[in-house]
Amino acid sequence: MRHTLPIAPQFYVTAPQPCPYLDGRMERKLFTALQGEGAEQLNNSLSQQGFRRSQNVLYRPSCTDCAACLSARIDVSAFRPTKSQKRAVKRNGFLQRRATSPWATDEQYELFRRYLDTRHADGGMADMDVFEFAAMIEETPIRSRVVEYADPETGDLIAVSLTDVLDDGLSMVYSFYDPNQPQNSLGTYMILDHIEIAREAGLPYIYLGYWVPGSPKMGYKAKFSGLEAYVQGEWQKITDPDTFCSSSRHPLSTAPIAEQVANIQLPDRHPTKG
Repeated sequence: MRHTLPIAPQFYVTAPQPCPYLDGRMERKLFTALQGEGAEQLNNSLSQQGFRRSQNVLYRPSCTDCAACLSARIDVSAFRPTKSQKRAVKRNGFLQRRATSPWATDEQYELFRRYLDTRHADGGMADMDVFEFAAMIEETPIRSRVVEYADPETGDLIAVSLTDVLDDGLSMVYSFYDPNQPQNSLGTYMILDHIEIAREAGLPYIYLGYWVPGSPKMGYKAKFSGLEAYVQGEWQKITDPDTFCSSSRHPLSTAPIAEQVANIQLPDRHPTKG
């Protein structure tokens, strides 16, 4: 018997588990599979509605008693670098950028392990082995690139970003870098360089994943001008990050799952051709 995939994506909810960003809170995610010939359209549409990609899954937070996690993106046209960000560009200007197909290498994994062991030893990815790492990089049903930054003199790999190319921007799915160069602000530099890539390509946004006001791990995203957050079904400009303090996000602002799913705008599977 031949089985076919359902026409409309099916949405599911994960079981609650401890939040990795805010102590004492529980997280829950709404997710759907990213597969089939409509994967590219679905990823574009849901990314614009606050979802993120992890391999062949799209997800966004759907916590029952917290709404602190906000999907964030940078409006490239509104971005203006600060003095410290300009210094980061200058310090790392010698690095050689190379964009490749999503293929994992031993050198990437070694850098990834050093990064995790130094910066996120107690995080959810701390036990990721080389096979799981390869799956994270390579299992993508959409247009993805691995953007590497290397020292041209030594050939050493310094930083890596797994980046998706969307209709309206670049989505930095996951980034890691040499943890022994904190003075070079490599994480900031990669975002700044992606802003330049997007500007050159005529793409309006850089999707950064989730910004969590009140979480030291995620606070760096608020340092970029032109930042927008997806709040209550729309993108809002963040002129004052303090107004988005997590303590002000009322628990009841999280709608029931059925209502959330009903309000998701799905792409037209048969778009009209011009």
